[in-house]
Amino acid sequence: MKKIETQLKSQKVKNILYGACVFALCGWCVFRFAAIGAENARAVFNPARNALDVGAPVYAMEMQQSAGVLREPLEINNNRALISGTRVGKLAAGQRVGNGQIVSVSNDIDLNTGMFVVRTRGASDGLQYAEFQADGYFVPLYAINDNTVMVNENGIATPRNITIVRQDAELAMVDGLNDGDVVILSHVNAGDKVQIKK
Repeated sequence: MKKIETQLKSQKVKNILYGACVFALCGWCVFRFAAIGAENARAVFNPARNALDVGAPVYAMEMQQSAGVLREPLEINNNRALISGTRVGKLAAGQRVGNGQIVSVSNDIDLNTGMFVVRTRGASDGLQYAEFQADGYFVPLYAINDNTVMVNENGIATPRNITIVRQDAELAMVDGLNDGDVVILSHVNAGDKVQIKK
């Protein structure tokens, strides 16, 4: 046992152990530097670095003033629907509803229900949609945040203030955009580099 202990404490064994540690450390350094070099040479794809260099890939739509349809839901029963005061301005006589049309929208609250009455002609009972047709710029609601949309300006996401003129459950007709503006539909922050997906 003493002989083994003496051999382990010998300079020769110590040199072998030091050499093995130095070899392992050098091997790890070479591997690490090679991995960094490969990543920098883009042999290894790094999405975060790529987004910083060329821009994050985003979906977008180019704005063109066009005709569009917004839909307002109405629950019709015997050619009559009840709506709240916030929706009165969205409906008007002559508007198409399903197979029929709106005949009148009351200006006064119905005292029995506390709602405004919409009268229709030819519309089936149940959930129907009053259609509002207009020309303008239509943007999906999910692309609007606090009356702001992100617009691509020279590859940079730039906030643009807009005003919602009218909306339904999915789309909004807005003011504040021009023909050719590219509205970003993906989530980005102001100042982010962007790359539009085709």
